[in-house]
Amino acid sequence: MLSYLPDVVDADRAASEMRVPCPTVGLHRQRRERLGPMPHVQDMSLEELEEAIERLSHIKTRATLARAHLLYGERLRREHRRVDAREQLRVAYAMLSDMGMEAFAERARRELLATGETVRKRTVETLDELTPQEGQVARLAAGGQTNPEIGAQLFLSPRTVEWHLSKVFGKLGVSSRKELRAALSDVGAVPS
Repeated sequence: MLSYLPDVVDADRAASEMRVPCPTVGLHRQRRERLGPMPHVQDMSLEELEEAIERLSHIKTRATLARAHLLYGERLRREHRRVDAREQLRVAYAMLSDMGMEAFAERARRELLATGETVRKRTVETLDELTPQEGQVARLAAGGQTNPEIGAQLFLSPRTVEWHLSKVFGKLGVSSRKELRAALSDVGAVPS
Protein backbone atom coordinates (compact mmCIF):
# COMPACT_ATOMS: atom_id res chain seq x y z
CA MET A 1 0.00 0.00 0.00
CA LEU A 2 1.30 3.41 -0.95
CA SER A 3 1.06 5.95 1.86
CA TYR A 4 1.99 9.61 1.97
CA LEU A 5 2.58 12.03 4.74
CA PRO A 6 -0.18 14.62 5.17
CA ASP A 7 2.07 17.47 3.98
CA VAL A 8 2.65 15.70 0.69
CA VAL A 9 -1.09 15.49 0.19
CA ASP A 10 -1.37 19.23 0.79
CA ALA A 11 1.46 19.85 -1.66
CA ASP A 12 -0.25 17.64 -4.24
CA ARG A 13 -3.51 19.53 -3.81
CA ALA A 14 -1.79 22.92 -4.08
CA ALA A 15 0.17 21.84 -7.16
CA SER A 16 -3.01 20.52 -8.74
CA GLU A 17 -4.85 23.79 -8.11
CA MET A 18 -1.95 25.79 -9.56
CA ARG A 19 -1.73 23.37 -12.51
CA VAL A 20 1.92 22.66 -11.70
CA PRO A 21 3.15 19.12 -12.38
CA CYS A 22 3.77 17.21 -9.14
CA PRO A 23 5.08 13.62 -9.26
CA THR A 24 2.71 12.31 -6.61
CA VAL A 25 -0.59 13.95 -7.65
CA GLY A 26 -1.76 11.04 -9.79
CA LEU A 27 -0.61 8.47 -7.27
CA HIS A 28 -2.42 10.28 -4.47
CA ARG A 29 -5.65 10.38 -6.48
CA GLN A 30 -5.36 6.67 -7.28
CA ARG A 31 -4.67 5.86 -3.63
CA ARG A 32 -7.58 7.98 -2.41
CA GLU A 33 -9.95 6.32 -4.89
CA ARG A 34 -8.78 2.82 -3.87
CA LEU A 35 -8.33 3.22 -0.14
CA GLY A 36 -10.39 6.14 1.10
CA PRO A 37 -9.17 8.80 3.57
CA MET A 38 -5.50 9.31 4.39
CA PRO A 39 -4.16 7.52 7.46
CA HIS A 40 -2.77 9.62 10.28
CA VAL A 41 1.03 9.45 10.60
CA GLN A 42 0.70 7.61 13.93
CA ASP A 43 -1.35 4.94 12.15
CA MET A 44 1.32 4.34 9.50
CA SER A 45 3.67 1.40 9.86
CA LEU A 46 7.42 1.91 10.09
CA GLU A 47 7.74 0.39 6.61
CA GLU A 48 5.29 2.96 5.23
CA LEU A 49 7.27 5.77 6.84
CA GLU A 50 10.49 4.37 5.35
CA GLU A 51 8.80 4.23 1.94
CA ALA A 52 7.63 7.83 2.33
CA ILE A 53 11.20 8.97 3.06
CA GLU A 54 12.54 7.04 0.08
CA ARG A 55 9.93 8.56 -2.24
CA LEU A 56 10.36 12.05 -0.82
CA SER A 57 14.13 11.88 -1.34
CA HIS A 58 13.45 12.03 -5.08
CA ILE A 59 11.49 15.29 -5.09
CA LYS A 60 12.81 18.81 -4.76
CA THR A 61 10.81 19.74 -1.67
CA ARG A 62 13.56 19.35 0.95
CA ALA A 63 11.40 20.65 3.80
CA THR A 64 8.94 17.80 3.33
CA LEU A 65 11.77 15.26 3.36
CA ALA A 66 13.24 16.81 6.52
CA ARG A 67 9.87 16.63 8.26
CA ALA A 68 9.47 13.01 7.15
CA HIS A 69 12.82 12.20 8.81
CA LEU A 70 11.57 13.97 11.93
CA LEU A 71 8.30 12.03 12.03
CA TYR A 72 10.05 8.73 11.40
CA GLY A 73 12.63 9.48 14.11
CA GLU A 74 9.89 10.37 16.58
CA ARG A 75 8.08 7.16 15.82
CA LEU A 76 11.23 5.05 16.18
CA ARG A 77 11.99 6.67 19.54
CA ARG A 78 8.50 5.93 20.78
CA GLU A 79 9.06 2.30 19.82
CA HIS A 80 12.24 2.32 21.96
CA ARG A 81 14.57 2.09 18.94
CA ARG A 82 16.83 4.90 20.15
CA VAL A 83 19.84 4.20 17.92
CA ASP A 84 17.71 4.07 14.76
CA ALA A 85 15.78 7.15 15.89
CA ARG A 86 18.98 9.15 16.41
CA GLU A 87 20.06 8.65 12.79
CA GLN A 88 16.74 9.96 11.47
CA LEU A 89 16.56 12.78 14.00
CA ARG A 90 20.13 13.93 13.26
CA VAL A 91 19.30 14.20 9.56
CA ALA A 92 16.08 16.04 10.36
CA TYR A 93 17.80 18.42 12.78
CA ALA A 94 20.59 19.28 10.34
CA MET A 95 18.23 19.79 7.40
CA LEU A 96 15.68 21.82 9.34
CA SER A 97 18.36 23.99 10.99
CA ASP A 98 20.04 24.68 7.67
CA MET A 99 16.70 25.66 6.12
CA GLY A 100 15.91 28.03 8.98
CA MET A 101 12.87 26.01 10.09
CA GLU A 102 13.69 26.70 13.72
CA ALA A 103 10.51 25.37 15.33
CA PHE A 104 10.86 22.00 13.64
CA ALA A 105 14.62 21.98 14.26
CA GLU A 106 13.96 22.56 17.95
CA ARG A 107 11.44 19.71 17.93
CA ALA A 108 14.08 17.42 16.38
CA ARG A 109 16.63 18.61 18.96
CA ARG A 110 14.25 17.81 21.83
CA GLU A 111 13.59 14.36 20.38
CA LEU A 112 17.35 13.77 20.10
CA LEU A 113 17.79 14.80 23.72
CA ALA A 114 15.05 12.32 24.64
CA THR A 115 17.11 9.54 23.03
CA GLY A 116 20.02 10.44 25.30
CA GLU A 117 22.06 12.33 22.70
CA THR A 118 23.68 15.67 23.43
CA VAL A 119 22.70 18.23 20.81
CA ARG A 120 24.28 21.65 20.40
CA LYS A 121 22.08 24.57 19.55
CA ARG A 122 22.74 26.05 16.11
CA THR A 123 23.68 29.72 16.32
CA VAL A 124 24.94 32.25 13.82
CA GLU A 125 28.48 31.49 15.05
CA THR A 126 28.13 27.74 14.41
CA LEU A 127 26.39 27.87 11.02
CA ASP A 128 29.70 27.34 9.16
CA GLU A 129 30.72 24.40 11.36
CA LEU A 130 30.02 20.89 10.12
CA THR A 131 27.28 19.05 11.93
CA PRO A 132 28.20 15.55 13.17
CA GLN A 133 26.27 14.02 10.28
CA GLU A 134 27.99 16.28 7.74
CA GLY A 135 31.38 15.41 9.22
CA GLN A 136 30.67 11.71 8.98
CA VAL A 137 29.47 11.98 5.36
CA ALA A 138 32.46 14.19 4.45
CA ARG A 139 34.99 11.75 5.95
CA LEU A 140 33.47 8.83 4.08
CA ALA A 141 33.37 10.78 0.81
CA ALA A 142 36.97 11.91 1.27
CA GLY A 143 37.87 8.27 1.88
CA GLY A 144 36.65 7.44 -1.64
CA GLN A 145 33.18 6.05 -0.99
CA THR A 146 30.34 6.79 -3.41
CA ASN A 147 27.03 8.33 -2.34
CA PRO A 148 25.21 4.96 -2.46
CA GLU A 149 27.98 3.36 -0.37
CA ILE A 150 27.85 6.18 2.16
CA GLY A 151 24.06 5.98 2.24
CA ALA A 152 24.12 2.24 2.85
CA GLN A 153 26.60 2.64 5.69
CA LEU A 154 24.71 5.50 7.38
CA PHE A 155 21.18 4.33 6.50
CA LEU A 156 20.53 7.39 4.34
CA SER A 157 19.32 7.69 0.77
CA PRO A 158 21.96 8.66 -1.81
CA ARG A 159 20.04 11.91 -2.34
CA THR A 160 20.30 12.76 1.36
CA VAL A 161 24.04 12.05 1.19
CA GLU A 162 24.24 14.36 -1.84
CA TRP A 163 22.40 17.06 0.12
CA HIS A 164 24.80 16.75 3.07
CA LEU A 165 27.80 16.90 0.72
CA SER A 166 26.48 20.07 -0.90
CA LYS A 167 26.29 21.66 2.57
CA VAL A 168 29.82 20.40 3.37
CA PHE A 169 31.23 21.78 0.10
CA GLY A 170 29.70 25.19 0.82
CA LYS A 171 30.90 25.31 4.43
CA LEU A 172 34.44 24.21 3.56
CA GLY A 173 34.66 26.26 0.36
CA VAL A 174 35.46 23.31 -1.90
CA SER A 175 33.89 22.22 -5.16
CA SER A 176 35.01 18.60 -5.54
CA ARG A 177 35.70 15.44 -3.59
CA LYS A 178 39.38 15.79 -4.46
CA GLU A 179 39.55 19.05 -2.50
CA LEU A 180 37.60 17.54 0.39
CA ARG A 181 40.44 15.53 2.01
CA ALA A 182 42.71 18.61 2.23
CA ALA A 183 39.89 20.80 3.51
CA LEU A 184 39.01 18.27 6.21
CA SER A 185 42.62 18.06 7.37
CA ASP A 186 42.70 21.88 7.57
CA VAL A 187 39.75 21.85 10.00
CA GLY A 188 41.08 18.88 11.96
CA ALA A 189 38.62 16.29 10.67
CA VAL A 190 40.97 14.02 8.73
CA PRO A 191 39.16 11.08 7.08
CA SER A 192 39.64 7.72 8.75
